[in-house]
Amino acid sequence: MGRYVFKLSDVGEGIAECEIATWRVAVGDVVTEDQPLVDMLTEKAAVELPSPVAGRIIELCGEAGDMIAVGSPLVVLEVEGAGNAKDEAPKNEPQKKAPSPPAGGRGQGEGGGAAAGSVPTPAPASAPATRPSPAPAGHPLPQAGEGSRSVRKPGEKPIAAPAVRQRARDLGIDLRLVAGSGSAGRITHADLDSYVEGAGRVAASTQAAPRTGVEDIKIIGLRRKIAEAMQRAKQRIPHFAYVEELDVTELEALRLHLNGTRRPEQAKLTLLPFLLRALVQVLPRFPHVNATYDDEAGVLRRYAAVHCGVATQTPNGLVVPVLRHAETLDVWQMASEIRRLAEAARSGKATREELSGSSITISSLGALGGIVSTPVINAPEVAIVGVNKLVERAVFRNGAVVPRLTMNLSSSFDHRIVDGYDAAQFIQAVKQRLEHPATLFMTEAV
Repeated sequence: MGRYVFKLSDVGEGIAECEIATWRVAVGDVVTEDQPLVDMLTEKAAVELPSPVAGRIIELCGEAGDMIAVGSPLVVLEVEGAGNAKDEAPKNEPQKKAPSPPAGGRGQGEGGGAAAGSVPTPAPASAPATRPSPAPAGHPLPQAGEGSRSVRKPGEKPIAAPAVRQRARDLGIDLRLVAGSGSAGRITHADLDSYVEGAGRVAASTQAAPRTGVEDIKIIGLRRKIAEAMQRAKQRIPHFAYVEELDVTELEALRLHLNGTRRPEQAKLTLLPFLLRALVQVLPRFPHVNATYDDEAGVLRRYAAVHCGVATQTPNGLVVPVLRHAETLDVWQMASEIRRLAEAARSGKATREELSGSSITISSLGALGGIVSTPVINAPEVAIVGVNKLVERAVFRNGAVVPRLTMNLSSSFDHRIVDGYDAAQFIQAVKQRLEHPATLFMTEAV
């Protein structure tokens, strides 16, 4: 048998390092050639790396969240034959069995989590199959140590197995007031029974116990990339927001009509294709809005094409797939492409090319869109258009109060490039087309 060291190869675009997003295997697993081993996260997208050989995993050279340089060892496998690492030894041995905690050692804290290196203690076999009901309220609680067989020192946390803690929560019992008869003062199910049954005079507290648990979560993978991108955007771009209300009564009526007559193969229309259609029409008049800005080089790049990013929520966080050349598509094609890109992003199958190269972005939370929002610009772009929720309001029209469907556009602009007056003109031009949807299908130059 030999060892094969699988090193991180160049994944393209001159990337020097990648982040380990998710391991697909564990030490000891037997894998086949081309079986996925790990998901690596670059600046652009997640990349799935398959095993180049068949073998057994004997070392994983990093944890989720670690940065790995190109050319560095990633996985060590035991393989048939000589392998490719005759004179190298793996960095880490397989995980050793955790030592048993010493008598009187630290148990579980108030948050209910097991201490490092400890082994959870199962409930004793003598625990009753059914839980007794809490004693009636209205009686004083016993002091710690009252009638107990083991008394804890002041400030000492009670020790109990997870099942005992859960049962105590269900009964409304504060474990700090229960004496433990187990090893090192550990509280057992029998101790809970004694605490409840030792009254008539004692009742489980009816007041909810304070929540004291704290959970530390390492920010890794896509969530870390999002955090870094948002921080850079807010630190380097002087944002300003512009919000305008739209009357979309006619537009919504048109959308419902078109969806009612669409062919089975056509995607269902949302408001986004109509908004995108309006952007396609007005952006030629505002080329500095459909642009990216390299602030280090001091260069603004304006695009004739509309490559529109569509902010999409996924199980792992917010990503922005790009609908390219929106100016060439009708609303049905836009709806189909938006749906395809969203499904690819949510399933983690969007390619690097589909997640980069946008010139402007639209963002919508649908029914959760709220009244007003202040979206963060998708750098290096200079504008983002946010869609808020559709609401019915009473408005004045021709001197009468009538119900109308309204919606706000909440947009952010890079004030280094876009002046407030230009931003207002741009949004007003979009508004005019959305409030008079027939203009969205006119072919004359804008």
